[in-house]
Amino acid sequence: MRTNILVVGGAGYIGSHMCKHLFKRGYQPIVLDNLVCGHRQAVQWGPFFEGSMSDSHLLREIFSDHPIAAVMHFAAFCYVGESVTEPAKYYENNVANTISLLEVMLEKKVSNFIFSSSCATYGEPIEVPIREDHPLKPISPYGRTKLMVEQILEDFREAYGLASVSLRYFNAAGADPDGELGEDHDPETHLIPLVLQTALGQRPRVDIFGDDYPTKDGTCIRDYIHVEDLAQAHLIGLERLLGGEAGGQYNLGNGQGHSVKQVIEMAGRVTGKPIPVSVGERRKGDPAVLVSSSEKAIHDLGWRPRFPGLEAVIETAWNWHKVNPNGYADI
Repeated sequence: MRTNILVVGGAGYIGSHMCKHLFKRGYQPIVLDNLVCGHRQAVQWGPFFEGSMSDSHLLREIFSDHPIAAVMHFAAFCYVGESVTEPAKYYENNVANTISLLEVMLEKKVSNFIFSSSCATYGEPIEVPIREDHPLKPISPYGRTKLMVEQILEDFREAYGLASVSLRYFNAAGADPDGELGEDHDPETHLIPLVLQTALGQRPRVDIFGDDYPTKDGTCIRDYIHVEDLAQAHLIGLERLLGGEAGGQYNLGNGQGHSVKQVIEMAGRVTGKPIPVSVGERRKGDPAVLVSSSEKAIHDLGWRPRFPGLEAVIETAWNWHKVNPNGYADI
């Protein structure tokens, strides 16, 4: 008998990879997703319920019909720029709807929660690599919603005994090595899929936002973490909670940075395709360098990335995009 894990946002990029990992590990993922950002074709392991985590009636039905051991939350809106122009949308979904989910969990006596958080909780870095004790001063509504939920989880732990692990991602990238799952956003804002779409001829060029940063080649440096490694860390965090161990907050990154130009150059080598670029003005709020220290996750969780190199990240993404140039519409 498989243990049921509710995966909210399980039809999305990271959530769908998580479902595959759960199933392979012997769990039964149960997906709740409103398909605003997710894809029905990505739900391949276990039952699927279309709906929002704000739908308490639906949640109660799911919890009653499928005894749930833990909840994994991947259902936040995640566009930083959009959060600035539409903050109400972000506070409603990312914070208010999460509280609705937590309230049903408490009602149904489910006390284990894995939260997909973000390095956006830190804001402008004071020092690099960024550790978990770095000041938390987010500069966007998106980052503030993630920090608010982390704070809510701490309060719920103290008041109600809800155990949680919050995992602060750096730049999620790559695709399922088996080629079953990949990254497909609309609109697409992540650098690696934008570069690969350009390699496929679907975009005329890659836009570089500023080449005058205080970095070696003048472009921003980011820490790219493979989606498979993210899923593995979530699995470890889940099993810690199920085993009665403490939760906490953990960075997830490779601990090494790659500039925008380095990503584009590597993608050119991997794909064998020319990738035209256009250099424009800096974007407001883009720090020059964002690199993680994941020593806490390595020490406490025993987690180590299986795909620490940029080439492997881009290769898996390229393999999926080549077969699915139109994303999940091709499946």
